[in-house]
Amino acid sequence: LQIPDSGTIRLGETNVLDQPEEVRKILGYLPQEFGLYPNLSAEVTLNHFTTLKGITNRNERKEVVESLLLKTNLWSSRKKAVGGFSGGMKQRLGIAIALAGNPKLLIVDEPTAGLDPTERHRFQNLLAELGQDIVVILSTHIVEDVQELCNEMAIIDKGQVVLHGDPRSVVDEARGRIWQKRIPRDQMAAYAEAHSIISTRLSGGQPLIHIWTEVDPGDGFEQVEPALEDVYFHRVSAGKSGLLE
Repeated sequence: LQIPDSGTIRLGETNVLDQPEEVRKILGYLPQEFGLYPNLSAEVTLNHFTTLKGITNRNERKEVVESLLLKTNLWSSRKKAVGGFSGGMKQRLGIAIALAGNPKLLIVDEPTAGLDPTERHRFQNLLAELGQDIVVILSTHIVEDVQELCNEMAIIDKGQVVLHGDPRSVVDEARGRIWQKRIPRDQMAAYAEAHSIISTRLSGGQPLIHIWTEVDPGDGFEQVEPALEDVYFHRVSAGKSGLLE
């Protein structure tokens, strides 16, 4: 555990800075990138990591490994070398490793980055299921994952918390404030000067802009249902801070 520059962290009644060893006993962590022995099977890999976690009894370890393989939907692939696993399968194996010590707190970093839609959906379901029993902290830049999975979130910009709350409530508060319009490319500068543009993407070869405004901007803009991404861009890209205005 890294020592912070300032502040403190508490997990229940435990002071994380004063009792790091106690925290390690109940902490699971899945980094964005992690190494695996490509020639080992998923079963052997998990057996190795559960041993490192202190599960030395062979029968107990066998039960834990089987349970984790079933939980992460890797049972049918347990004998396969992990070097041939897809990105999603490796992520699920990573979760299984992180769960080997039966943690009460699980931290996952960019867990769905690079996954195809099917694997991403499967992994979201797995995290949602885990979140029913333990605390899961999700660190990600994929806003859709936050909206789908989290019941509490924080947006951090340059080390500062610029927004904290329930994703659904945050999106609800933005309702009626998001408008969009498809515009010619050569008019981008003029629209940027006239409106608070929070995001731009190409749609049908033309820029589709989203703006944040309290009133009907007219000029052909269409009001749209807000997404958490709109709030994110409003806070970060527009340099906002504090609660929704």
